[in-house]
Amino acid sequence: MTSINPAVPVSRRSFLGHAAGGLAAVSAVPGLAAHRAAADDTIAFFVVGDTHFFADAAVPDRLHEKSAAVTGALVDQLNELPGTEIPERAGSGAVRKPFGVIHAGDVIDTGDKQGKLQDAMQRTEVAAFERTMGLSGDDGGLAYPVYEVHGNHDGPAGKGPAIERITERNKTRPRVDHVSPNGLHYAWDVGDVRFVNLGIVVGSVPGIERRRRYAPLGSLDFLVTDLQENVGDSGRPVVITHHVDIARYTTPVPADAPFADKEWDPADVGGFFAALREFNVAAVFYGHTHSRQVWRWDGRACRPAGESLAEDAADGDGPREIDVFNVDNSSHFAGPAQAVFSVELGPDGLAVREYATKDAWETGFWSPLIWRRPTAAVAAS
Repeated sequence: MTSINPAVPVSRRSFLGHAAGGLAAVSAVPGLAAHRAAADDTIAFFVVGDTHFFADAAVPDRLHEKSAAVTGALVDQLNELPGTEIPERAGSGAVRKPFGVIHAGDVIDTGDKQGKLQDAMQRTEVAAFERTMGLSGDDGGLAYPVYEVHGNHDGPAGKGPAIERITERNKTRPRVDHVSPNGLHYAWDVGDVRFVNLGIVVGSVPGIERRRRYAPLGSLDFLVTDLQENVGDSGRPVVITHHVDIARYTTPVPADAPFADKEWDPADVGGFFAALREFNVAAVFYGHTHSRQVWRWDGRACRPAGESLAEDAADGDGPREIDVFNVDNSSHFAGPAQAVFSVELGPDGLAVREYATKDAWETGFWSPLIWRRPTAAVAAS
């Protein structure tokens, strides 16, 4: 386990807790076949979230100048990072070229609003996202393929221009080999790692009839099917991305409880964990809170990832825990502070670093910490 400068201040808008220190090795998942990546199988990717492409309400066919500036600068930073040196305070080394950029949702800003003006703004925002970030790495400003999920600002009911375009983009998105029947959720392989993108929330579990605030749109069924058919008992590492945060909604709720207007039904959160617990989940990524958090999640609660977890994880007793990463907003027009994750996964384990800015990507810096999980946790035995 590596822990670098764990005494890092809480993120500026944090309300869920503080992520400090390094990830400890998790205990092996019972029943998984032995699995180890080859020495040259390390893969790299970036994770962004909450870009909130925002049109100018006064001129709805034009992106707001603040949004245009910060989203464009984000792309420039992502393009320039590979090959640059990582300082010792963030673990040293050089930034690997990523296979792509995973987007944890809220691609645009106005998809949760209705009206003629808002519809025009949404279409401008979606077009700007596609123009700025592209799809395949050679058709926009970004030099790598993009793998986005939808958030509540893209279309909370699963409708609207952003949802339509994500569904259409999934037809030609690089590497994708499994798409849900509704065209919205999707999965792909990079080397030996399985990636699954699941949209705004994951659900719905059967037998819970109360309505949901955000439509899961069959994401849980898609996840279960994909893991069964494409991972099975192989022990392959799995990476999951969705939008809404886990910590606030990991709480017991009776099956017959009335609708409580929660963004994510806790029963569905429980069903999500149950679907993952027998698999070698390397990481779960999400956005939504506009803050950076790193948690250990056991299906009953989340606790901050920290040095003290090494002994907890090593004893082999207690519940299975999954490492979950909440990425900060990456190009929100409302302020200058933004961040992204830089991720490596391979024979040396999982390493997650944060690259951030305080001036809307005019400059950037590595946060003085690294979350690292040894190989033994990635290669379950």
